[in-house]
Amino acid sequence: MSTDRRKFLKHLGTSVLLSSASLTSLAAKEEHEIRTLSAQKRVGPNDKIRIATIGMGIMGFNDTRAALSVPGVELVAACDLYKGRLDRAKEVYGANLFTTMDYRDILERKDVDAVIIATSDNWHSQISIDAMHKGKAVYSEKPMVHQISQGLGEIQVQKETKMVFQVGSQRISSIAYKKAKEMYDAGAIGKINSIEASFNRQDALGAWQYTIPTDGNIQNVDWSRFQANAKVKHDFDQKRFFRWRNYREYGTGVAGDLFVHLLTGIHYITGSKGPERIYSIGDLAYWKDGRNVPDVMSAVVHYGETKEHPAFQVTLRVNFISGEGDRTVTKIVGSEGVMDLGGEGDSFTIRNSKMAEAPGIGGWDSFFTYTEAQQKQLMDDYNKRWNETQRMRPKFEPITYRAPQGYNASNEHFANFMDAVRNGTPVVEDAVFGFRAAAPALLCNDSYFNNKVINWDPANMKIV
Repeated sequence: MSTDRRKFLKHLGTSVLLSSASLTSLAAKEEHEIRTLSAQKRVGPNDKIRIATIGMGIMGFNDTRAALSVPGVELVAACDLYKGRLDRAKEVYGANLFTTMDYRDILERKDVDAVIIATSDNWHSQISIDAMHKGKAVYSEKPMVHQISQGLGEIQVQKETKMVFQVGSQRISSIAYKKAKEMYDAGAIGKINSIEASFNRQDALGAWQYTIPTDGNIQNVDWSRFQANAKVKHDFDQKRFFRWRNYREYGTGVAGDLFVHLLTGIHYITGSKGPERIYSIGDLAYWKDGRNVPDVMSAVVHYGETKEHPAFQVTLRVNFISGEGDRTVTKIVGSEGVMDLGGEGDSFTIRNSKMAEAPGIGGWDSFFTYTEAQQKQLMDDYNKRWNETQRMRPKFEPITYRAPQGYNASNEHFANFMDAVRNGTPVVEDAVFGFRAAAPALLCNDSYFNNKVINWDPANMKIV
Protein backbone atom coordinates (compact mmCIF):
# COMPACT_ATOMS: atom_id res chain seq x y z
CA MET A 1 0.00 0.00 0.00
CA SER A 2 1.38 3.44 -0.95
CA THR A 3 2.12 6.02 1.73
CA ASP A 4 -0.43 8.43 0.22
CA ARG A 5 -3.17 5.82 0.11
CA ARG A 6 -2.42 4.73 3.69
CA LYS A 7 -2.60 8.38 4.75
CA PHE A 8 -5.87 8.73 2.84
CA LEU A 9 -7.53 5.74 4.51
CA LYS A 10 -6.25 6.80 7.92
CA HIS A 11 -7.67 10.28 7.33
CA LEU A 12 -11.11 8.84 6.62
CA GLY A 13 -10.99 6.95 9.90
CA THR A 14 -14.27 5.47 11.08
CA SER A 15 -16.42 7.89 9.12
CA VAL A 16 -16.68 5.56 6.16
CA LEU A 17 -17.42 1.95 5.34
CA LEU A 18 -15.18 0.41 2.70
CA SER A 19 -16.08 -2.56 0.55
CA SER A 20 -14.35 -3.96 -2.51
CA ALA A 21 -16.08 -1.53 -4.83
CA SER A 22 -17.91 1.14 -2.86
CA LEU A 23 -17.57 3.81 -0.21
CA THR A 24 -20.55 5.08 1.74
CA SER A 25 -19.82 8.06 3.94
CA LEU A 26 -21.58 8.05 7.30
CA ALA A 27 -20.37 11.60 7.81
CA ALA A 28 -22.06 12.61 4.56
CA LYS A 29 -25.31 10.95 5.60
CA GLU A 30 -25.16 12.66 8.99
CA GLU A 31 -24.64 16.06 7.35
CA HIS A 32 -27.60 15.45 5.03
CA GLU A 33 -29.76 14.33 7.94
CA ILE A 34 -28.79 17.41 9.97
CA ARG A 35 -29.76 19.62 7.03
CA THR A 36 -33.08 17.75 6.68
CA LEU A 37 -33.90 18.03 10.39
CA SER A 38 -33.00 21.71 10.34
CA ALA A 39 -35.27 22.24 7.35
CA GLN A 40 -38.17 20.66 9.23
CA LYS A 41 -37.96 23.16 12.10
CA ARG A 42 -40.65 25.79 12.34
CA VAL A 43 -39.57 29.09 10.80
CA GLY A 44 -40.67 32.20 12.65
CA PRO A 45 -42.03 35.34 10.96
CA ASN A 46 -38.73 37.13 11.52
CA ASP A 47 -36.86 34.32 9.76
CA LYS A 48 -38.91 34.56 6.56
CA ILE A 49 -36.96 35.49 3.44
CA ARG A 50 -38.89 37.13 0.61
CA ILE A 51 -37.35 36.64 -2.80
CA ALA A 52 -37.91 37.86 -6.33
CA THR A 53 -36.69 36.19 -9.50
CA ILE A 54 -35.42 38.35 -12.34
CA GLY A 55 -35.49 36.30 -15.54
CA MET A 56 -38.16 33.59 -15.57
CA GLY A 57 -36.62 31.34 -18.22
CA ILE A 58 -35.39 27.77 -17.72
CA MET A 59 -32.95 28.63 -14.94
CA GLY A 60 -35.30 31.20 -13.42
CA PHE A 61 -38.07 28.66 -12.86
CA ASN A 62 -35.65 25.96 -11.72
CA ASP A 63 -33.79 28.29 -9.37
CA THR A 64 -37.08 29.52 -7.92
CA ARG A 65 -38.18 25.96 -7.30
CA ALA A 66 -34.89 25.16 -5.55
CA ALA A 67 -35.04 28.35 -3.48
CA LEU A 68 -38.57 27.56 -2.32
CA SER A 69 -37.41 24.14 -1.15
CA VAL A 70 -35.78 26.01 1.76
CA PRO A 71 -38.28 26.50 4.61
CA GLY A 72 -39.29 30.10 5.27
CA VAL A 73 -38.65 31.34 1.74
CA GLU A 74 -41.47 33.10 -0.11
CA LEU A 75 -41.64 34.34 -3.71
CA VAL A 76 -43.17 37.83 -3.85
CA ALA A 77 -42.23 39.10 -7.31
CA ALA A 78 -41.00 38.07 -10.74
CA CYS A 79 -39.58 39.89 -13.74
CA ASP A 80 -39.19 38.88 -17.37
CA LEU A 81 -39.07 40.59 -20.74
CA TYR A 82 -41.63 38.21 -22.28
CA LYS A 83 -45.21 38.66 -21.05
CA GLY A 84 -46.00 34.97 -21.47
CA ARG A 85 -43.50 34.01 -18.78
CA LEU A 86 -45.01 36.49 -16.36
CA ASP A 87 -48.42 34.93 -17.02
CA ARG A 88 -46.91 31.52 -16.40
CA ALA A 89 -45.35 32.69 -13.13
CA LYS A 90 -48.83 33.74 -11.94
CA GLU A 91 -50.21 30.35 -12.99
CA VAL A 92 -47.57 28.56 -10.93
CA TYR A 93 -47.16 30.89 -7.95
CA GLY A 94 -50.51 32.63 -7.67
CA ALA A 95 -52.47 35.42 -9.30
CA ASN A 96 -51.37 37.89 -6.60
CA LEU A 97 -47.69 37.55 -7.51
CA PHE A 98 -46.24 40.94 -8.46
CA THR A 99 -44.84 40.85 -12.00
CA THR A 100 -43.01 43.41 -14.10
CA MET A 101 -40.91 43.77 -17.23
CA ASP A 102 -38.55 46.26 -15.54
CA TYR A 103 -36.21 44.79 -12.92
CA ARG A 104 -35.84 48.20 -11.27
CA ASP A 105 -39.45 47.93 -10.07
CA ILE A 106 -38.44 44.89 -8.04
CA LEU A 107 -35.37 46.56 -6.55
CA GLU A 108 -37.58 49.39 -5.23
CA ARG A 109 -39.85 47.00 -3.33
CA LYS A 110 -39.36 46.98 0.44
CA ASP A 111 -40.71 43.43 0.76
CA VAL A 112 -37.88 41.90 -1.32
CA ASP A 113 -34.94 40.64 0.74
CA ALA A 114 -33.08 38.76 -1.98
CA VAL A 115 -33.12 38.44 -5.75
CA ILE A 116 -32.32 35.57 -8.06
CA ILE A 117 -30.74 36.86 -11.27
CA ALA A 118 -31.35 34.35 -14.05
CA THR A 119 -31.42 36.64 -17.07
CA SER A 120 -29.33 36.36 -20.22
CA ASP A 121 -25.63 36.60 -19.35
CA ASN A 122 -25.27 40.18 -20.57
CA TRP A 123 -27.43 41.45 -17.70
CA HIS A 124 -25.98 39.46 -14.78
CA SER A 125 -23.43 42.01 -13.64
CA GLN A 126 -25.45 45.22 -14.01
CA ILE A 127 -28.52 43.87 -12.21
CA SER A 128 -26.33 42.37 -9.46
CA ILE A 129 -24.63 45.73 -8.87
CA ASP A 130 -27.93 47.62 -8.88
CA ALA A 131 -29.48 45.09 -6.49
CA MET A 132 -26.61 45.27 -3.99
CA HIS A 133 -26.77 49.07 -4.04
CA LYS A 134 -30.48 48.75 -3.19
CA GLY A 135 -29.71 46.53 -0.20
CA LYS A 136 -30.76 43.20 -1.72
CA ALA A 137 -28.95 39.91 -1.25
CA VAL A 138 -28.02 38.48 -4.65
CA TYR A 139 -27.98 34.98 -6.07
CA SER A 140 -26.48 35.42 -9.54
CA GLU A 141 -26.54 32.71 -12.14
CA LYS A 142 -23.19 31.80 -13.65
CA PRO A 143 -21.17 33.22 -15.23
CA MET A 144 -21.42 36.23 -12.92
CA VAL A 145 -20.12 38.53 -15.68
CA HIS A 146 -20.52 38.80 -19.43
CA GLN A 147 -17.19 40.59 -19.92
CA ILE A 148 -13.88 40.23 -18.04
CA SER A 149 -13.85 43.98 -17.46
CA GLN A 150 -16.94 43.72 -15.21
CA GLY A 151 -15.46 41.40 -12.60
CA LEU A 152 -13.36 43.59 -10.32
CA GLY A 153 -16.00 46.30 -10.26
CA GLU A 154 -18.68 43.87 -9.17
CA ILE A 155 -16.41 42.45 -6.48
CA GLN A 156 -15.76 45.97 -5.22
CA VAL A 157 -19.47 46.75 -4.98
CA GLN A 158 -20.02 43.60 -2.92
CA LYS A 159 -17.21 44.62 -0.56
CA GLU A 160 -18.56 48.15 -0.21
CA THR A 161 -22.20 47.21 0.31
CA LYS A 162 -21.39 44.05 2.31
CA MET A 163 -24.47 42.44 0.78
CA VAL A 164 -24.73 38.65 0.59
CA PHE A 165 -23.71 37.57 -2.91
CA GLN A 166 -23.53 34.03 -4.21
CA VAL A 167 -22.88 32.67 -7.69
CA GLY A 168 -25.14 29.88 -8.89
CA SER A 169 -22.85 27.03 -9.84
CA GLN A 170 -24.45 24.42 -7.62
CA ARG A 171 -21.82 21.68 -7.72
CA ILE A 172 -19.68 23.56 -5.22
CA SER A 173 -22.38 22.81 -2.64
CA SER A 174 -22.63 19.13 -3.55
CA ILE A 175 -21.93 16.77 -0.70
CA ALA A 176 -20.12 14.52 -3.20
CA TYR A 177 -17.74 17.34 -4.11
CA LYS A 178 -17.10 18.01 -0.42
CA LYS A 179 -16.16 14.36 0.06
CA ALA A 180 -14.08 14.40 -3.13
CA LYS A 181 -12.15 17.40 -1.81
CA GLU A 182 -11.50 15.60 1.49
CA MET A 183 -10.10 12.62 -0.38
CA TYR A 184 -8.03 14.77 -2.71
CA ASP A 185 -6.56 16.69 0.24
CA ALA A 186 -5.80 13.39 2.00
CA GLY A 187 -3.63 12.26 -0.92
CA ALA A 188 -5.99 9.63 -2.34
CA ILE A 189 -4.58 10.01 -5.87
CA GLY A 190 -1.05 11.15 -5.11
CA LYS A 191 0.31 14.32 -6.69
CA ILE A 192 -1.98 15.95 -9.26
CA ASN A 193 -0.57 16.50 -12.76
CA SER A 194 -3.55 16.81 -15.15
CA ILE A 195 -7.33 17.03 -15.44
CA GLU A 196 -9.68 16.08 -18.28
CA ALA A 197 -13.13 17.69 -18.13
CA SER A 198 -15.90 17.58 -20.70
CA PHE A 199 -19.59 17.96 -21.52
CA ASN A 200 -20.99 15.89 -24.40
CA ARG A 201 -24.49 16.40 -25.78
CA GLN A 202 -26.39 15.05 -28.76
CA ASP A 203 -29.81 16.67 -29.10
CA ALA A 204 -31.35 19.92 -30.26
CA LEU A 205 -32.49 21.11 -26.83
CA GLY A 206 -29.07 20.40 -25.36
CA ALA A 207 -27.64 22.50 -28.18
CA TRP A 208 -29.92 25.42 -27.16
CA GLN A 209 -32.57 25.13 -29.89
CA TYR A 210 -35.24 25.89 -27.31
CA THR A 211 -38.95 25.93 -28.14
CA ILE A 212 -40.21 29.36 -29.26
CA PRO A 213 -43.80 30.33 -28.28
CA THR A 214 -46.29 31.27 -30.99
CA ASP A 215 -46.94 34.64 -29.30
CA GLY A 216 -43.26 35.45 -28.87
CA ASN A 217 -43.53 38.60 -30.96
CA ILE A 218 -42.46 42.21 -30.62
CA GLN A 219 -45.79 43.09 -28.95
CA ASN A 220 -45.10 40.66 -26.11
CA VAL A 221 -41.32 41.07 -25.79
CA ASP A 222 -39.43 44.12 -24.53
CA TRP A 223 -36.79 43.82 -27.24
CA SER A 224 -35.27 47.26 -26.74
CA ARG A 225 -34.59 46.59 -23.06
CA PHE A 226 -33.20 43.12 -23.83
CA GLN A 227 -30.50 44.50 -26.10
CA ALA A 228 -30.09 47.87 -24.41
CA ASN A 229 -26.49 47.15 -23.36
CA ALA A 230 -25.42 45.46 -26.61
CA LYS A 231 -22.83 47.32 -28.69
CA VAL A 232 -24.58 46.34 -31.93
CA LYS A 233 -28.37 46.62 -32.08
CA HIS A 234 -30.45 44.21 -34.19
CA ASP A 235 -34.02 44.20 -35.43
CA PHE A 236 -36.33 41.98 -33.42
CA ASP A 237 -35.41 38.32 -33.83
CA GLN A 238 -37.23 35.54 -31.96
CA LYS A 239 -34.17 33.30 -32.07
CA ARG A 240 -31.93 35.95 -30.55
CA PHE A 241 -34.38 36.45 -27.68
CA PHE A 242 -35.52 32.91 -26.89
CA ARG A 243 -32.23 31.22 -27.84
CA TRP A 244 -29.91 33.94 -26.60
CA ARG A 245 -27.19 31.47 -25.52
CA ASN A 246 -26.33 31.08 -29.21
CA TYR A 247 -25.21 34.69 -29.59
CA ARG A 248 -22.13 36.44 -28.23
CA GLU A 249 -24.05 39.68 -27.77
CA TYR A 250 -26.16 38.19 -24.96
CA GLY A 251 -24.56 34.88 -23.95
CA THR A 252 -21.08 33.47 -23.39
CA GLY A 253 -21.21 30.34 -25.54
CA VAL A 254 -20.29 26.86 -24.40
CA ALA A 255 -17.35 28.24 -22.42
CA GLY A 256 -19.41 30.59 -20.25
CA ASP A 257 -22.27 28.14 -19.89
CA LEU A 258 -20.40 24.87 -19.32
CA PHE A 259 -16.64 25.36 -18.97
CA VAL A 260 -17.46 27.54 -15.97
CA HIS A 261 -19.18 24.59 -14.23
CA LEU A 262 -16.13 22.40 -14.82
CA LEU A 263 -13.71 25.10 -13.61
CA THR A 264 -15.80 25.79 -10.52
CA GLY A 265 -15.52 22.15 -9.43
CA ILE A 266 -11.82 21.98 -10.30
CA HIS A 267 -10.99 25.12 -8.31
CA TYR A 268 -13.02 23.93 -5.34
CA ILE A 269 -11.42 20.50 -5.12
CA THR A 270 -7.83 21.61 -5.80
CA GLY A 271 -8.01 24.89 -3.87
CA SER A 272 -6.72 26.73 -6.93
CA LYS A 273 -7.17 30.43 -7.65
CA GLY A 274 -7.03 29.72 -11.38
CA PRO A 275 -4.81 29.13 -14.40
CA GLU A 276 -2.03 31.26 -15.82
CA ARG A 277 -2.21 30.35 -19.53
CA ILE A 278 -5.23 29.62 -21.72
CA TYR A 279 -5.64 28.55 -25.35
CA SER A 280 -8.76 27.30 -27.08
CA ILE A 281 -9.97 26.18 -30.50
CA GLY A 282 -13.41 25.34 -31.83
CA ASP A 283 -15.76 24.84 -34.74
CA LEU A 284 -19.37 25.34 -35.71
CA ALA A 285 -19.67 21.72 -36.74
CA TYR A 286 -23.39 20.95 -36.89
CA TRP A 287 -25.87 23.45 -35.41
CA LYS A 288 -25.62 26.02 -38.21
CA ASP A 289 -28.78 27.88 -37.25
CA GLY A 290 -27.46 31.43 -37.28
CA ARG A 291 -25.55 31.20 -34.00
CA ASN A 292 -22.19 32.96 -33.79
CA VAL A 293 -20.53 30.73 -31.20
CA PRO A 294 -18.99 27.27 -31.74
CA ASP A 295 -20.82 24.03 -30.94
CA VAL A 296 -17.56 22.10 -30.44
CA MET A 297 -14.83 23.72 -28.35
CA SER A 298 -11.62 22.53 -26.72
CA ALA A 299 -9.19 24.36 -24.47
CA VAL A 300 -5.80 23.67 -22.92
CA VAL A 301 -5.40 25.51 -19.65
CA HIS A 302 -2.18 25.55 -17.60
CA TYR A 303 -2.08 25.97 -13.83
CA GLY A 304 1.29 26.99 -12.43
CA GLU A 305 2.77 25.74 -9.18
CA THR A 306 1.45 27.58 -6.13
CA LYS A 307 1.35 27.01 -2.38
CA GLU A 308 -2.06 25.37 -2.93
CA HIS A 309 -1.01 22.85 -5.60
CA PRO A 310 1.74 21.64 -7.95
CA ALA A 311 1.66 22.64 -11.60
CA PHE A 312 -0.96 20.82 -13.65
CA GLN A 313 -2.75 21.14 -16.96
CA VAL A 314 -6.44 20.93 -17.78
CA THR A 315 -8.10 19.99 -21.04
CA LEU A 316 -11.67 21.25 -21.37
CA ARG A 317 -14.11 20.17 -24.06
CA VAL A 318 -17.74 20.70 -25.00
CA ASN A 319 -19.22 18.77 -27.93
CA PHE A 320 -22.85 19.45 -28.87
CA ILE A 321 -22.90 16.75 -31.55
CA SER A 322 -21.10 13.91 -29.82
CA GLY A 323 -21.70 10.37 -31.00
CA GLU A 324 -21.08 9.33 -27.41
CA GLY A 325 -24.39 10.89 -26.38
CA ASP A 326 -24.93 12.93 -23.23
CA ARG A 327 -22.01 12.49 -20.85
CA THR A 328 -20.24 14.75 -18.37
CA VAL A 329 -16.83 13.89 -16.94
CA THR A 330 -14.22 15.51 -14.74
CA LYS A 331 -11.21 13.23 -14.38
CA ILE A 332 -8.53 14.40 -11.95
CA VAL A 333 -5.29 12.52 -12.60
CA GLY A 334 -2.60 12.13 -9.98
CA SER A 335 0.65 10.20 -9.74
CA GLU A 336 -1.05 7.29 -7.95
CA GLY A 337 -4.69 7.42 -8.97
CA VAL A 338 -7.57 8.99 -10.84
CA MET A 339 -10.65 10.64 -9.36
CA ASP A 340 -13.54 10.43 -11.83
CA LEU A 341 -16.47 12.78 -11.13
CA GLY A 342 -19.33 12.14 -13.50
CA GLY A 343 -22.88 13.33 -14.03
CA GLU A 344 -24.15 16.28 -12.00
CA GLY A 345 -21.64 15.93 -9.21
CA ASP A 346 -23.56 13.38 -7.14
CA SER A 347 -20.92 10.63 -7.23
CA PHE A 348 -17.31 9.86 -7.98
CA THR A 349 -14.94 6.92 -8.27
CA ILE A 350 -11.27 6.63 -7.35
CA ARG A 351 -9.09 4.13 -9.18
CA ASN A 352 -5.54 3.73 -7.98
CA SER A 353 -2.47 2.56 -9.85
CA LYS A 354 1.09 2.63 -8.54
CA MET A 355 4.32 1.67 -10.21
CA ALA A 356 6.30 -1.25 -8.87
CA GLU A 357 9.30 -0.29 -6.79
CA ALA A 358 11.58 -2.07 -9.27
CA PRO A 359 12.02 -0.31 -12.64
CA GLY A 360 11.43 -3.44 -14.78
CA ILE A 361 13.61 -5.22 -17.29
CA GLY A 362 12.86 -6.97 -20.60
CA GLY A 363 9.58 -6.64 -22.50
CA TRP A 364 9.44 -3.41 -24.53
CA ASP A 365 13.03 -2.67 -23.64
CA SER A 366 16.42 -2.44 -25.33
CA PHE A 367 17.45 -5.46 -23.21
CA PHE A 368 16.97 -7.97 -26.06
CA THR A 369 19.32 -6.03 -28.37
CA TYR A 370 22.35 -6.86 -26.21
CA THR A 371 24.50 -10.01 -26.34
CA GLU A 372 23.38 -13.08 -24.45
CA ALA A 373 26.28 -12.66 -22.03
CA GLN A 374 25.28 -9.05 -21.34
CA GLN A 375 21.62 -10.04 -20.91
CA LYS A 376 22.56 -12.74 -18.36
CA GLN A 377 24.71 -10.36 -16.36
CA LEU A 378 22.04 -7.65 -16.35
CA MET A 379 19.31 -10.13 -15.32
CA ASP A 380 21.42 -11.62 -12.51
CA ASP A 381 22.17 -8.14 -11.16
CA TYR A 382 18.49 -7.13 -11.41
CA ASN A 383 17.25 -10.23 -9.53
CA LYS A 384 19.79 -9.67 -6.76
CA ARG A 385 18.74 -6.06 -6.31
CA TRP A 386 14.94 -6.45 -6.45
CA ASN A 387 12.88 -9.17 -4.72
CA GLU A 388 9.60 -10.56 -6.08
CA THR A 389 7.42 -8.17 -4.07
CA GLN A 390 9.37 -5.17 -5.29
CA ARG A 391 8.95 -6.32 -8.88
CA MET A 392 5.13 -6.47 -8.68
CA ARG A 393 2.69 -3.61 -9.10
CA PRO A 394 0.42 -3.10 -6.07
CA LYS A 395 -3.26 -3.92 -6.71
CA PHE A 396 -6.16 -1.72 -5.56
CA GLU A 397 -9.90 -2.07 -5.73
CA PRO A 398 -11.85 0.99 -6.96
CA ILE A 399 -13.61 3.17 -4.40
CA THR A 400 -16.98 4.73 -5.24
CA TYR A 401 -18.96 7.39 -3.38
CA ARG A 402 -22.59 8.31 -4.00
CA ALA A 403 -24.59 11.08 -2.38
CA PRO A 404 -27.55 10.03 -0.21
CA GLN A 405 -30.72 9.10 -2.07
CA GLY A 406 -32.88 12.13 -2.79
CA TYR A 407 -30.02 14.56 -2.32
CA ASN A 408 -30.13 17.65 -4.57
CA ALA A 409 -27.12 19.94 -4.97
CA SER A 410 -29.22 22.87 -6.26
CA ASN A 411 -31.42 22.76 -3.17
CA GLU A 412 -28.31 22.61 -1.01
CA HIS A 413 -26.77 25.57 -2.84
CA PHE A 414 -29.85 27.66 -2.11
CA ALA A 415 -29.95 26.44 1.49
CA ASN A 416 -26.39 27.72 1.89
CA PHE A 417 -27.39 31.06 0.34
CA MET A 418 -30.42 31.43 2.63
CA ASP A 419 -28.28 30.57 5.66
CA ALA A 420 -26.02 33.47 4.71
CA VAL A 421 -29.00 35.81 4.33
CA ARG A 422 -30.48 34.77 7.68
CA ASN A 423 -27.39 34.30 9.80
CA GLY A 424 -24.55 36.11 8.09
CA THR A 425 -22.62 32.89 7.55
CA PRO A 426 -20.17 32.85 4.62
CA VAL A 427 -21.55 31.85 1.25
CA VAL A 428 -19.94 28.90 -0.51
CA GLU A 429 -19.32 30.74 -3.80
CA ASP A 430 -18.67 34.42 -3.29
CA ALA A 431 -17.90 37.07 -5.90
CA VAL A 432 -14.14 36.45 -5.85
CA PHE A 433 -14.49 32.70 -6.27
CA GLY A 434 -17.20 33.17 -8.88
CA PHE A 435 -15.09 35.56 -10.95
CA ARG A 436 -12.02 33.32 -10.71
CA ALA A 437 -14.13 30.54 -12.25
CA ALA A 438 -15.85 32.75 -14.82
CA ALA A 439 -12.78 34.63 -16.04
CA PRO A 440 -10.83 31.65 -17.44
CA ALA A 441 -14.01 30.42 -19.15
CA LEU A 442 -14.57 33.79 -20.81
CA LEU A 443 -10.89 33.95 -21.73
CA CYS A 444 -11.39 30.69 -23.61
CA ASN A 445 -13.79 32.67 -25.80
CA ASP A 446 -11.27 35.47 -26.21
CA SER A 447 -8.58 32.96 -27.15
CA TYR A 448 -10.87 31.30 -29.69
CA PHE A 449 -12.07 34.48 -31.38
CA ASN A 450 -8.61 36.11 -31.38
CA ASN A 451 -6.62 32.91 -32.05
CA LYS A 452 -4.01 33.53 -29.37
CA VAL A 453 -2.71 32.30 -26.04
CA ILE A 454 -3.91 34.44 -23.15
CA ASN A 455 -1.91 34.94 -19.96
CA TRP A 456 -3.91 35.43 -16.77
CA ASP A 457 -2.93 36.50 -13.26
CA PRO A 458 -5.29 34.42 -11.08
CA ALA A 459 -4.28 36.00 -7.79
CA ASN A 460 -4.92 39.60 -8.91
CA MET A 461 -7.59 38.56 -11.42
CA LYS A 462 -6.32 40.43 -14.45
CA ILE A 463 -4.99 39.75 -17.95
CA VAL A 464 -1.20 39.88 -18.15
